[in-house]
Amino acid sequence: MIYVSGHGGGTTLTGTVFERGEDSPSYKGAPDEDAAYVWVCDAFYQVESGGSAIEIDGEEIRVAFESPMPRGFDTREQALDAAREHIRTQFARIGVDDVTIDVEKETPA
Repeated sequence: MIYVSGHGGGTTLTGTVFERGEDSPSYKGAPDEDAAYVWVCDAFYQVESGGSAIEIDGEEIRVAFESPMPRGFDTREQALDAAREHIRTQFARIGVDDVTIDVEKETPA
């Protein structure tokens, strides 16, 4: 597994790239199990009421979460590019433009 994390506004969002041979999600909407790489991460947007409270740059805002939409890719680079773009988009949806993205491969125990 490869973890892709975005850090901005005092919070972090992390998603996972599953590689061929790893158990990727199998719920409704998951990509074909033959995909070499599968990206899964939460998606959210800011709401005026309801949702969940999070703190961004010292201010509490409310966000609503969408169902994760796993996406399949043929190459590792395609998956990582999509992961980075997804994370930037989620932060932009709540008004955070300055995002640092880290990629970390899980090492087997």
